[in-house]
Amino acid sequence: MTAPAVIEQVAAAATHPLRAAVLRQGRPVEIEGDDDPTTLHLAARLPSGEVVGVVRLHPQACAWRPAQRPWQLRAMATDPTVRGTGAGRALVSDALARLAAAGADLVWCEARVTAVGFYQRLGFVVVTDEFEVPMVGPHHGMVVGLPVS
Repeated sequence: MTAPAVIEQVAAAATHPLRAAVLRQGRPVEIEGDDDPTTLHLAARLPSGEVVGVVRLHPQACAWRPAQRPWQLRAMATDPTVRGTGAGRALVSDALARLAAAGADLVWCEARVTAVGFYQRLGFVVVTDEFEVPMVGPHHGMVVGLPVS
């Protein structure tokens, strides 16, 4: 399977099916702030229209690094059938480019330990020791600086 051709901004509801299947088993699919007008939801779609990747971003202070305009990356998920095809990379790269163009200077996330390598390949660096997110598992805090124009 090839990487999706289209990354697009979508409503929160469009992210819920994949979020439920990959990330939120046994927990509510909605996240507080999903419908806030400043929250950005992106989806990677195959030419067929199927959503195979999602990510949520919103302005949020980072406890680990000072920044003027920090954003949190959260609820990143890719369909297991497209992992390794570049879909996730395209989704996060697009998100970072959009945020940089909008003036963000830092993006941070709480990355599952299993996803740390993925984020490192996109320029994120680990800035915390491992910590446990209840009902989810072990995570690391990660950040990536964005070019300021």
